[in-house]
Amino acid sequence: MTAARVGVFGLLGSGNLGNDGSLEAVLGYLRAEHPEAVVDALCGGPEVVAARYGIPATRLHWYRGEYRTASRAGAIAGKGLGKLVDAVRTAAWVRRHDVVIVPGMGVLEATLPLRPWGFPYSLFLLCASGRLLRTRVALVGVGADAISDRPTRALVRRAARLAAYRSYRDALSRDAMRAMGVDTSRDEVYPDLAFALPTPTPTAIAPSGPPGPVCVGVMDFHGGNDDRARAEEIHRRYLDGTTRFVRALVEDGRPVRLLTGDACDAAVVAAILDAVDSPLVTAAEAASLADLMKETAAADAVVATRYHNLVCALKAGTPTLALSYAAKSDALMESMGLGAYCHPAREVDADRLLEQFRSLEGRAAELRQTLAERNLAATRQLGDQFTALTAALFPAADHAHTLREAS
Repeated sequence: MTAARVGVFGLLGSGNLGNDGSLEAVLGYLRAEHPEAVVDALCGGPEVVAARYGIPATRLHWYRGEYRTASRAGAIAGKGLGKLVDAVRTAAWVRRHDVVIVPGMGVLEATLPLRPWGFPYSLFLLCASGRLLRTRVALVGVGADAISDRPTRALVRRAARLAAYRSYRDALSRDAMRAMGVDTSRDEVYPDLAFALPTPTPTAIAPSGPPGPVCVGVMDFHGGNDDRARAEEIHRRYLDGTTRFVRALVEDGRPVRLLTGDACDAAVVAAILDAVDSPLVTAAEAASLADLMKETAAADAVVATRYHNLVCALKAGTPTLALSYAAKSDALMESMGLGAYCHPAREVDADRLLEQFRSLEGRAAELRQTLAERNLAATRQLGDQFTALTAALFPAADHAHTLREAS
């Protein structure tokens, strides 16, 4: 039996730690369950992926300025030509594989600003190539949400329909795809793939003594795809409210550790450090979800915006409050037993946030126990996810495994 040729696809290695964490979880599964598989990537940051994960990687887009605004004629022409070239490049890459996996990520949503001819078009090319060339394309543990922009919705819906396998990171995502006209009768829901990553050793909590550090995860937040006209107003409110909250923590003598989840968040960290001039406020330099988990495991509590900042804190078992910018954050918090601790990122009210934070800390021991139980359940469910993935994508290997168990 020849080794399976497996491709991984997405905006990987591009500075988003959540995306890379999903890739890391899938690579861990492949190396454990299918060590013979030959794996490579078509991704946003091939140099990073190749260096960090030790797999060959190819750039997702032919035109290197794909995600920069094109205003000059040359740039516009380059982008247009790139769409045609990428159709050929994507098909050629897909042809070389037996299986292509899109590992997690919010690839079927537009909760952040998104243009239809960016990643939605790339995902459509992938899934259409897979169907045409008989390569199984799997959307594994992905996020989805209702999309109002018609071109974006059409591309996302068609891509999802063409995929050979789909699973989602929450029921909200599956419901959204069903509402957009995708048959989800065979699609399953499992916890986010990042819950399959190793759990850091928890930090011992002193029974008495001064309160410990608080991690505050920030985001370069300007609203979603439908908020472009109000983007700057939303960003200003978010930054002002978050800064006031950090200042209030410092006035209470609490050390604050600022976390990010994407390279673009650095500007928000710099703005808060400038506004709250105190040695109690420091910035973490996390290069992976593992680094973020270690930071959150060492904290008394976490307040965070980015979805995978929340995942890291919850997996680490730390009481967490979400600055929620999309329904996916609310769904995640509810699934982990902390549904009462969500605050709208679009309307950050520092006084109300501080009140919720104090309530969170008052129930810390109870919530830590709840998180321990929910994390055990998530681990079991992701074991089921990977078993289902093997059966769907590697039927020969699954058959061999069944024979070994029977003998």
